[in-house]
Amino acid sequence: MTARPAPRLPRLLEALLGVGTDLDLRGVLRHIVDGAAELTGAGRAALVVTDPGESGLAESGLAEIRTPGPDPVPGTAPLLRVPIHVGDEEFGELRLTGRPGAAPFTVEDEQLLRVLATQAGVSIGNARLYETARQRERWIEGAAAVTTALLTEEGTDDALTTVAERARLLAGASAGVILHPTAEGGMSIVTASSPDDPDGMLGATITPGSPVLEQLLGGEPVFIEDSATDPRMTTHVRHRFGPSMMLPLQAGGRLIGTLALPRRRGGRPYTDLERLLATQFASQAALALVLADARRGRERLAVYEDRDRIARDLHDLVVQRLFATGMMLESTRRRPGADDVSDILGRAVDELRSTVGEVRTTIFALQQPPADPPTGLRGRVLRETASAAARLGFAPSTHFAGAVDTRVPDRVADRLLTALRDALADASARPGVSRVEVTVETPARSPDGRDGVRLRVVDDGEGGPEEGRGTTVTWWAPL
Repeated sequence: MTARPAPRLPRLLEALLGVGTDLDLRGVLRHIVDGAAELTGAGRAALVVTDPGESGLAESGLAEIRTPGPDPVPGTAPLLRVPIHVGDEEFGELRLTGRPGAAPFTVEDEQLLRVLATQAGVSIGNARLYETARQRERWIEGAAAVTTALLTEEGTDDALTTVAERARLLAGASAGVILHPTAEGGMSIVTASSPDDPDGMLGATITPGSPVLEQLLGGEPVFIEDSATDPRMTTHVRHRFGPSMMLPLQAGGRLIGTLALPRRRGGRPYTDLERLLATQFASQAALALVLADARRGRERLAVYEDRDRIARDLHDLVVQRLFATGMMLESTRRRPGADDVSDILGRAVDELRSTVGEVRTTIFALQQPPADPPTGLRGRVLRETASAAARLGFAPSTHFAGAVDTRVPDRVADRLLTALRDALADASARPGVSRVEVTVETPARSPDGRDGVRLRVVDDGEGGPEEGRGTTVTWWAPL
């Protein structure tokens, strides 16, 4: 037996201690290799992993951990090989070579190495368990963060982007993508989160009838080894990606959409644990999306109820009081001796009538859903006047006479809105405009007696026909 300068037991204990105290897998593997070289005096030691994907080394593109040293010519130097088992699984193999003076390895070297390999298997198992726990913790924290963001003010403006971005970071994916079902029966990308250029991803569609689509619509996750070559993938961006997970966003039996997490081509395949954790994340995110949507629905309902209350108050209190005041002024105007103030009272009555009309228009606007575009002619006219207010610096006064929503067909309404838009644009360009009145009336008869709809836009700007001020635009169309 070759003489050793110092007892080997302390070195074995030191190696076992180094291997057993580290919880990081790569750190454990490094301790194993360094300890093996130290125990045996080998010039080079390497741990060749059986399955790099399962060991966690594939992400770095490595299949082994080694000590620095020259690579001996095969067959010219002694080689000692000892397997490492984690439970019943063969994790890898320790390979040692390069003894000083090309001396062979001894039985004692092999025994020491096997003791080290046994402890290494236990430590690798512990490191795996620790890493699994850390992974679970990260995904759970990520799901909780998404839920918190969606159920508070944060993240409500773009809930899908919140889900896609967090899932991408947790999975180490190249992109986080949300797909929604289309009317044609396919699925289309509506949200994409990627550190790279996402151009071309939005709108990419999985065509109806795809096997992948059938699984997703059935609520089943789809796991793909290589998106670029898998015949089931039909989107035009599939060539960018390799391993991918496609996870249904499903809650209460309803499919909201699909969360896709593709990695780059040649990227590390997803492990079974990652697939499980991502599937659980998708279920939690889907529930959070449903709850967030319900919360926003309740908030919209509260706004609608408040608007209805304001509209009722305006109708029941303000309009009735204004109408009563107008009646009082009208009766005063008819009394004997009121000739001196008759013109003033007449103008006051006209102003009250105009105010009543504006309040009624406001009541109608309050009764329109604020988040939805107006559908009737009355609502569309109000939208145009509201848009013009930003240019004019004040809101135009708008009046309606007759059943404009039910009597005016869409084709005529479209032409009326074009004329209104042009008239408001001209008024905003005229100097000195401080008041604009818009009136839409139906039925409005033409000189030849035909029924139609009339638009009238009056402003008090400079350059009008009467004393250089005021412009009136009148538009009429048959019904």
